[in-house]
Formats: sequence, C-alpha cells, structure tokens
Amino acid sequence: MSQRNTGVTVEAVNAHACPVREVLDRVAGKWSVQILVAAAQGPIRFTELERSIEGISRRMLTLTLRNLERDGLVTRTVHPTVPPKVEYALTPVATELHETLQRLTDWAERNRVYIAESRAAYDTEHQPELVDV
Repeated sequence: MSQRNTGVTVEAVNAHACPVREVLDRVAGKWSVQILVAAAQGPIRFTELERSIEGISRRMLTLTLRNLERDGLVTRTVHPTVPPKVEYALTPVATELHETLQRLTDWAERNRVYIAESRAAYDTEHQPELVDV
C-alpha cells in the first residue's frame, strides 16, 4: 500500500513517535534500568549504587542519576550531616515503571529457553548466510 493511500505521513508518525522514543530511550538505557532496579527497595546512597552496578563509572552514575532526577523518576535528598549524606529514591512514577520492568524480566525468564531454541533453529537453517555476516 502506498503512503498516499494510507493518509499517514512520515512527519505525522515521527511527530507522535519522537516524544515516546525519547522517554523509552531514557528509561530503557543500560544504566537507567540498573539504577531503577537497585533503588527499588528504598532510598540508596551514591556509593551503594556505585558498588551494586558493575561496570558503571562514577561520572556515568552521576550523569544518569541527574537525568533520572530531571525526568522526575528519582528524588535526591541531601541530609545536613558532616559529611553530607545523599540518598536517592524512586518516585511513584518510577515505582510503576519498576513494576513494568519486573514483568518484562519475568517474561524474559519464562521465555529464554524458547528464544534460545528459536535462535539455534534459525542459525541451523540459515547457516550459510550467517557465515558471511
């Protein structure tokens, strides 16, 4: 079906998809997901996050936390102590997102064997094509 017959333009699709894609890119990022999972049990300190997320640099943790705070998914609380104690916690919206991520994780766990078997069957059937890739 041609584009002119559908009444849907590329511009219309992009106008609708861009804001959604922007949100999904942010919340589905490698580090964002791990931070949301780590903070799901309650307030957590920066150093605890840093220790619990393997491979994240201090700078990347700082940037990701800042972006999550900007997006309204994480709150940052500074306690007036010496040295200052800073804690991060999920907002209600992020808690809802965490529940969704948990359902996705459960789905992945239930279907991982099926997907592995499907990949193996596909690879066997398309082996000559995959060798060149």
